[in-house]
Amino acid sequence: MERILDNDGLSRLGSMIDNAGKVFVCSHVSPDGDAIGSALSLKHILARRGKSVSVAVPNIFPDFLQWMPGARDILIYAKNRDDVEKAAKEADLIIVADLNDPARMTEMAGCVVESTAPKVMIDHHLNPVDFCDLVISQPSMCATAEVLCHLYHQFGLLGQLTVDEATCLYVAMMCDTGAFTYNSNRPVVYECISRLLERGIDKDAIYRKVFWTWSVARLRLTGYMLYVKLETLRDCHAAILSLTNAERKRFGIKNGDTEGLVNMPLQLSGVNMSVFLSEDTEHEGVVKVSLRSVGSVRCDRIANEYFNGGGHMNASGGRLYCSMDEALEFTRQTLRKNSAMLKMSNT
Repeated sequence: MERILDNDGLSRLGSMIDNAGKVFVCSHVSPDGDAIGSALSLKHILARRGKSVSVAVPNIFPDFLQWMPGARDILIYAKNRDDVEKAAKEADLIIVADLNDPARMTEMAGCVVESTAPKVMIDHHLNPVDFCDLVISQPSMCATAEVLCHLYHQFGLLGQLTVDEATCLYVAMMCDTGAFTYNSNRPVVYECISRLLERGIDKDAIYRKVFWTWSVARLRLTGYMLYVKLETLRDCHAAILSLTNAERKRFGIKNGDTEGLVNMPLQLSGVNMSVFLSEDTEHEGVVKVSLRSVGSVRCDRIANEYFNGGGHMNASGGRLYCSMDEALEFTRQTLRKNSAMLKMSNT
């Protein structure tokens, strides 16, 4: 296991937790498995230490994560604004998990940034923004949950995790690596998994709950997306998928039904980058962008330079402020402009 904090940092974090009666844990908009799993693991562990813990996220999270221990207690800012703002205001400590920039909390950012409570960031994204009193950032790690595994080890807690706590961490790591198919080559990742297995988790059941719980609507949507909407740019070694809100309504899509679609075009021989464009369900004129790549193709650079976003080398996201037709044309132009880089891959 790796040493995340030196002795001074470990002592400082321990004191911040010891001095807090109420802890507010929060994460980013459109929370994924790492955001939810990391936040819930913190909730359970801190509650066992006698803390009153509130977990909040800006908007709803996928249905395939709703089964997780403690998920039903998560406050959704879009639905419970007053409750979230009250919890943030009354907190003695705020922990932002899987989050490197308050802007990624959208409307919820105000109550977090304005709180006078000390703040701790635990994250694995590049370029953390300076808004927390203690920043624990490890961009080389596969997930924020991995950062937590090492932190728990330093505190002597890893071998004492409950099944629920270990389950939350495993879900988080599994989701942020595509079931350990990318960003997971470091041997210590599997040391973390081994330690979680020792706590009694059922990794096979967890996989089924996350990846094998499709609705009929999702299955039909997948066929439609691959047969009708898939656009390949062979000269650019790239592919594009797009989804409008009208199509969401047509297929009866629920939250989480589009999860994983962006990865499917990467199964095509010669395709090194996949881009998924989807109209924002809450904001008109906004198109959400998900990017995935293989090998040495840096989709984080594409996301940062062209799509008002960022992320990891092979998994990033962003937004465009335009119509879907304009987003599609802009994406085609962007991929063609970067065709030389997209041809590079060490796979």
